[in-house]
Amino acid sequence: MLVGATDLGTGADTVLGQIAAEVLGVQLDDIKVYSSDTDMTPFDTGAYASSTTFISGTAAFQAAKVVRDRVKERAAMLLDIDIPCTIELRGGRAYAPDGRSVSMEDIALDSLHTQEQEQIMGTASHVSPDCPPPFAAQMAEIEVDIETGQVTVTKLVMAVDCGVAINPITASGQVEGGMLQALGYAHCEEYALDDDGRMLNDSFGPYKIYRADEMPETTVFLVQTMEDSGPFGAKAVAEIPKDGVAPAVRNAILNATGVAINELPFTPERVWNAIHTP
Repeated sequence: MLVGATDLGTGADTVLGQIAAEVLGVQLDDIKVYSSDTDMTPFDTGAYASSTTFISGTAAFQAAKVVRDRVKERAAMLLDIDIPCTIELRGGRAYAPDGRSVSMEDIALDSLHTQEQEQIMGTASHVSPDCPPPFAAQMAEIEVDIETGQVTVTKLVMAVDCGVAINPITASGQVEGGMLQALGYAHCEEYALDDDGRMLNDSFGPYKIYRADEMPETTVFLVQTMEDSGPFGAKAVAEIPKDGVAPAVRNAILNATGVAINELPFTPERVWNAIHTP
């Protein structure tokens, strides 16, 4: 499986392989995914706007359907079936309505080494006129030290509607990672610049980012809906985890202290000043 889409850590290679495997009735281990090599893979406009599963996944779905139809035609010849569409692909085999079957290996060998030779391949590209948005709800639980202004985020919960999650584990991980990135943006990451515009905190330590052992408790709920324009009902999930953390932490501070802070990040100095300013 040659794909142009680049896996930036989102699990795209796995998800695209899953889509093809589902269409062809084989295991994910049977799909060898090669991506992002301009010497051998198709052109792709880039991984952005949460588009990989929705756009590239649809292209993978369509290409796999082409292969599926051609596999069924070849299986129909081997099984002496007049109507190829009645053949079902599952478990790495092609089944006739009467229960007879032939393996994918035999179909491949027959297609390449008989008088009626053909290379079973499928190619597809997809550009969607639709852009269905994901939806999410965010909750943050915090503790505020009113003597120092230090805010400690103890728990983050996010419920996300990303359609049908092709891979729920990697989708949940995507949401957890997005919440962590957003938490740094909301809580502690801030450029310090001198009068000439040079960054003063240009190294880890002075520029504070969350470590893994500092992460608050996180809970992710994937609320399944069916998106008709996406592959197997899927839609975006990559970027929406960034959206809700800062507002949730801001409102939690308001709930705890009665002060509304509209400037990020919520550093101890900023929170202390807000609490103690009449």
